[in-house]
Amino acid sequence: MGKLVWLHQILSLLLVQFLLSGVDCSLSLSSSSLNSSTPLCLPEESSALLQFKTISSDDSGADLCPYLLTSYPKTNFWNESTNCCSWDGVTCDKVNGHVTGLNLSCSFLGGSIPENSTLFRLQGLKRLNLAYNFFEGSIPSGFSQLVSLTHLNLSGCRFSGLVPFDISLLSKLISLDLSGNGFEDLKFDRHSFDMLMHNLSELENLFLDTINMSDVLPSSLINLTSSLKRLDLGACELQGEFPAEIFNLPYLEYLDLSGNHNLTGYLPISNWSSPLRLLCLSDSGFKGSIPSALGNLTKITFLDLSSSNFEGKLPNVFGNLNKLTTLDFSSCHVNGQLPSTLFNLTQLTYLDLSFNSLEGPLPTQVSRLQNLEEFWLTDNLLSGAIPSWLFTLPSLEYLELSRNRLTGPINQIQKPNSVQQVFLANNDIHGEIPSSFFGLANLAQLDLSSNNLTGVIKSAKFSKLGNLEKLDLSSNNFSGVIKLDLLSKLKNLTTLDLSNNRLLSLSSSNGVNYSFLELDTLSFSSCNVRRFPNFLRTAKNLRVLDLSCNKIHGSISKWESQGWEELSSLNLSHNSLISLEQFPGKNLEILDLRSNILQGPLPAPPPSLQRFFVSENKLTGKIPPWICNMTSLEILDLSRNNLGGTIPACLGNITRFRLTINLQMNNFHGKIPDCFVWGTRLTNLALNDNQLEGLLPRSLINCTFLGFLNLANNKLSDTFPHWLDKLPRLQFLILRHNRFHGPLNISIVPSSFSLVPSSFSLLKVIDLSQNEFGGLLPTKLFQSLKAMKAVSTISLYNSMSPIHLLRRDDSFVKVTMKRLEIELELAKTFPDFTLVDFSNNGFYGRIPDALGELHALIVLNLSHNNLTGPIPSSFGSMAAIESLDLSWNKLGGRIPSQLTNLTFLEVLNLSQNNLVGPIPHGNQFDTFDNDSYSGNLALCGLPLSMKCGDDKGPKPPTPVFVEDEVSAIPFIWKLAMMGYGCGLVLGLSMGYIVFTTGRPWWFVRTIERDWQKNVTRWIRRKGGRRN
Repeated sequence: MGKLVWLHQILSLLLVQFLLSGVDCSLSLSSSSLNSSTPLCLPEESSALLQFKTISSDDSGADLCPYLLTSYPKTNFWNESTNCCSWDGVTCDKVNGHVTGLNLSCSFLGGSIPENSTLFRLQGLKRLNLAYNFFEGSIPSGFSQLVSLTHLNLSGCRFSGLVPFDISLLSKLISLDLSGNGFEDLKFDRHSFDMLMHNLSELENLFLDTINMSDVLPSSLINLTSSLKRLDLGACELQGEFPAEIFNLPYLEYLDLSGNHNLTGYLPISNWSSPLRLLCLSDSGFKGSIPSALGNLTKITFLDLSSSNFEGKLPNVFGNLNKLTTLDFSSCHVNGQLPSTLFNLTQLTYLDLSFNSLEGPLPTQVSRLQNLEEFWLTDNLLSGAIPSWLFTLPSLEYLELSRNRLTGPINQIQKPNSVQQVFLANNDIHGEIPSSFFGLANLAQLDLSSNNLTGVIKSAKFSKLGNLEKLDLSSNNFSGVIKLDLLSKLKNLTTLDLSNNRLLSLSSSNGVNYSFLELDTLSFSSCNVRRFPNFLRTAKNLRVLDLSCNKIHGSISKWESQGWEELSSLNLSHNSLISLEQFPGKNLEILDLRSNILQGPLPAPPPSLQRFFVSENKLTGKIPPWICNMTSLEILDLSRNNLGGTIPACLGNITRFRLTINLQMNNFHGKIPDCFVWGTRLTNLALNDNQLEGLLPRSLINCTFLGFLNLANNKLSDTFPHWLDKLPRLQFLILRHNRFHGPLNISIVPSSFSLVPSSFSLLKVIDLSQNEFGGLLPTKLFQSLKAMKAVSTISLYNSMSPIHLLRRDDSFVKVTMKRLEIELELAKTFPDFTLVDFSNNGFYGRIPDALGELHALIVLNLSHNNLTGPIPSSFGSMAAIESLDLSWNKLGGRIPSQLTNLTFLEVLNLSQNNLVGPIPHGNQFDTFDNDSYSGNLALCGLPLSMKCGDDKGPKPPTPVFVEDEVSAIPFIWKLAMMGYGCGLVLGLSMGYIVFTTGRPWWFVRTIERDWQKNVTRWIRRKGGRRN
């Protein structure tokens, strides 16, 4: 999605960049019209132009011009029999006939421009526009021969390489536009840019957006001429601090520094009086508070500070910005109340303050925002009621107030306006939808989901919204029966979500008198549906259907599966289906049948299926051979059934798409097929909790996309698979509870000798517990776990950590386990979860100090081994550790005082060792009880009853190695990982399901609205260049 938004942004950028050239174009076209005043072209210049035409004509038909403008091959109309001053795009001096202007933008030119091009013979040329053609290679240095140039536009021409130093020799340039070439890696080196700054003393317009300027020092911008009016350095990869002096250039009207994530700086806090009309710092590293001096920019029309690092409260200084039309402070980390002066901006058309921490109520009455078209306040902390004036603003088209703390009923609207899209989801709005709300006749999208709205959904009211296309009333408390006439009257409806209204039900009428040709996406999840609604047969274009979490029972009959030719996604999970007589539609791509009561053999889906979820049923038998014919398969989830037999070898031959296979918690037996071919795109493999045996197949080394491997709870017997270190994407390796044996022989290849990550460097989870491994703990392995060394601030403050929940309240354990099943593995809720579990093996010797270097490690379990020596003091550096279990070993010495530095430690188990001396105190150590230290008879101090004060005491006994003793944290991990594969499958499929099934719709709409918002913002921003 991010790439799609960026593409549209760039198209918008190119569009408005071309508008700048439009002035030149119109002038040249008008001046080239054949009339009595047309000067006579010089023969040598006519010849030079014709030769340039011959070399630069492009037969590919490539059109790089912005999509709203017309391209045509201007040079096609040039010929030697006519006066060149009358040619399209050519302007001549009326006195001497020299060519002074050449506008060949959007002219289907191509190829490379040679250094000796005849174009450079036009010594009288002052304006040259070659924008949006298909040139190749680097910008020729020959442009420096055009010493009279005042305007040079080479934007969007796909030039690459370094910008030639010679451009800086064009000392008469007033306008230079090289923008839009960065996608072909056009780059400025530091020296060339410095010379450009020094030499172009008359420059007024400089457009370099998207050019790679990572080598340029922002401080060199200080040398910009004081005559500069427009500066665009958007998405130039600038790094370092932007010089504040630029903000005070006396004539600067347009400044765009957006998209430079590593460019920092501050806005002037005083003496800032500027003619700026456009200021855009979005997606940059600018920081500090938003100064009150902003109120001095009385000429500004476009102000965008979004997605930057500003903070603090918004100053109430907008009263003098009466020309402002666009204001975007979204994702700026600002807080506090909404400034009252914002609501007095009479020219404002676009206001976005979303994704901040703004609080307090909206004003009760506003009358001056007469031109406001879009109002974004999503994801804040706003409270109070939704004021009715929002729905009376005459120009408002788009209102987004989702995910706040707004309460109360929606008030009656006195004079409904022409608003088209309203989003009030995820608030605490209650009561019924007021009747006046249905006077919003132009409403096309309405999202009231995830509130506490009540009442009956009456077709008589909703039928007034004849233009409605998308309606989301999900997750409320609506009641009553949904009748077909509601849908029949909304002729334009394409998307309807009534899910999670548990007092709502569908009409049981069998009459099929309506056709729903526009209906595309329909969700009745958790709506007490007991059978397939008959009207679905008339929804010929239905693409997405969600009837999950209902009371549908029995089977899908033949009639219910007919007529859905366009259906691509069907969710029937969490019902009571027993069998499928026939699959609906012939073009299904996603089918979710999880958590039903399907019995017997696995049903055969359409071969077009890409994602097949049949987990948590009662299927029996073997995996049928037709599975080998599903060449489009991306996810196969058969987990938690009673399937048996051997695993088909063909599953290792699917190479077309990235593939997730989840067969966990069945009764498969035999060996894992050694048939994974080179080029397979297997990304996730969960075979845990079966009866598999034998060796680990060596052909797994061909699965270079593999990131997740769970083989726990089988009967595999092998040595440690050190050869898996060749898999460059492996992050999760779970071999728990098998019969792996022997030492962990690790051969580490230094990363400096390899183009791929070094051995196991991306591992976040490695679980070798409950096997028969032995020998010393491998120092080299721990040194290679680079992904566990970088601490994330997100993980440190994750209050929903499973260990955190367990420590705070044991009643959370079951909830946490379920959450872990579905979300931890998705790398969504716990994206930084890390674990090393070597418990219940036969490791001996000292614990390597290298373990203490794993600063991002959250869970470490070395319990039930034969480890000796002291606890390494380096453990005090494991800043993220939440669970540490070293119990049931033979560790001796004192507990290092450095462990008190572990301020996130929630669970500590050092029991059944030979530790001596006082127990450290401070921080988390003051919260642990006796169980953390039991079996260490020479320990003293709180919380133990033995007081410290002398060194005498009974000799500690030799601890007994207990095989079946399992501590709390292994229990947490084992429960969590039981569902790992299933959860991972769901997570990996989440993106696809979101975009194809329409759920969760708030997320889809957030993406859609962000796309719309960004396109609008870029058009407004770049349009400011031309004003």
